Amino acid sequence: MSGSEEEWRALKPREPSPSQCCGGGCQPCVYDVYEQQLARWERARAARDKGLLVEGRGESGNSELSPDAFTAFSLSWVRQLTEDTYQCRFELPGNGSLRLGLGQHLVLRGVVNGLEVQRAYTPISPGNAEGYFEVLIKCYEAGLMSQYIKTWKEGDTAFWRGPFGGFPYRPNKHGELLMLASGTGLAPMLPILQSITDDEEDETFVTLVGCFCTFEKIYLKPLLQDLARYWNIRIFYVLSQETSKENLPWSYQENTYIGRLNEDLIRTVINSCRRKPFVLICGSSAFTEDMNRYLKAAGIEEDSCFVF
Repeated sequence: MSGSEEEWRALKPREPSPSQCCGGGCQPCVYDVYEQQLARWERARAARDKGLLVEGRGESGNSELSPDAFTAFSLSWVRQLTEDTYQCRFELPGNGSLRLGLGQHLVLRGVVNGLEVQRAYTPISPGNAEGYFEVLIKCYEAGLMSQYIKTWKEGDTAFWRGPFGGFPYRPNKHGELLMLASGTGLAPMLPILQSITDDEEDETFVTLVGCFCTFEKIYLKPLLQDLARYWNIRIFYVLSQETSKENLPWSYQENTYIGRLNEDLIRTVINSCRRKPFVLICGSSAFTEDMNRYLKAAGIEEDSCFVF
């Protein structure tokens, strides 16, 4: 039961490398989990009782999602949406549900060439979806996690922990939500949109502005088109690398802008809102910085914005 010092040293938790932190501000962070495991190891060593280490292994043996330990989920399928973006569905045993809050994200763990990496992804499926959850993942040519994800095939197992973050939304709390999303920044907006359209008593107006490079790179077009049919939902597209709206399908021409989402366009969108908007922002740090500057110039105060 006691073990030699060499055995105890082998059981000591390893401090995470920078690649293991997703940078998403998770509570607990991977470093918090390490500190908990280290304290547990020190108590076990002092008591010479390895049984005290069992709950600190960092993986959950059941299908319940946990922010402290990684849980294994089976991959149902992977669907390629664009040249670098994938929609991935994972099974939930027994038709279970993650019961996520709106806009909450999960942390995925991967191993590439012996190096462990962790990244945060926001499920795009409704929070109460039963039997599955789906994530939208963009892969980068030099990305470590991307190398791991590109090896996925149906039936593979991936390890997730969470949930973290989220937007504390309440039906009818805001007159109008203005959603500014760049690329996969669309992900946290979708569960909120679906929550509003599923609730007949929620009369919140929504204006979603999705920023993409080209028409071909707009994700999940059928879902977005379905959402735009609701009386209280408007969706605009801003395409930075298209040259003309005339190249687009007729149904997209009226609600698409060519170029970048700049200060003038932000003012135009805000002025078209039916009520004073509360703004949700999700994208790169540069996108967020630009949006905050444009919104301030347009008279939208900081307390009327939420950044994912």
